[in-house]
Amino acid sequence: MLERALQKIAKNRCFLAIGLFFSHFALSANIDLVIQDQHGQALPDAVVELNQNNIKSAFTSKTVATMDQVNKQFSPELLIVQKGQQVNFPNSDNIRHHVYSFSQAKPFQLKLYSGQPKDPIVFDKPGVVVLGCNIHDSMIGYIYVADNHLVYKTDERGRVTLPATSSEVTVWHPLQRAALENKKIITINSQTQLLITINTSVPELRNTFGSKFKAQND
Repeated sequence: MLERALQKIAKNRCFLAIGLFFSHFALSANIDLVIQDQHGQALPDAVVELNQNNIKSAFTSKTVATMDQVNKQFSPELLIVQKGQQVNFPNSDNIRHHVYSFSQAKPFQLKLYSGQPKDPIVFDKPGVVVLGCNIHDSMIGYIYVADNHLVYKTDERGRVTLPATSSEVTVWHPLQRAALENKKIITINSQTQLLITINTSVPELRNTFGSKFKAQND
């Protein structure tokens, strides 16, 4: 009888240990998010931002990001920063550029220049900032200003891994058919894997704005 009781206690302890292990695994498991377009193709460079007040970014306002200009293109094409962060706009080309944005989140212009501007620009309002060059119409860039939350960018497979505690995220992509200011809100319940589709379109070339930002050609 005593031996059987001891065996039962040992068995119960084993089940308890297994239960605790899987409970810990479930609580600590990450969430795999996959973003694709309407054709089922992976969407790299989609921005995923956590909308949870208890999860904040660890960035400091002293960190200066860089949006370069290389071979008549913005580099990177998409830059993610946090609200209040500074961005430097060096011109690494051997020709001059005239960088501007009419976006509500940060309208500004850097008149025709080469090399290094005197001061970086502070992006103090969350939102999407579309960049252009008044000299080169094909130059289009994007700065996504996050609201001090954790923010991620999907890889070449359209994937991103989120913390297990994520409950709501916003998803945005520069090629989305929806207005560029719009963000798709996704609620995460108990999923550990989630597939999201964003309808995309090819952007049209943007024209310069004539005398709005008057500049001479190179």
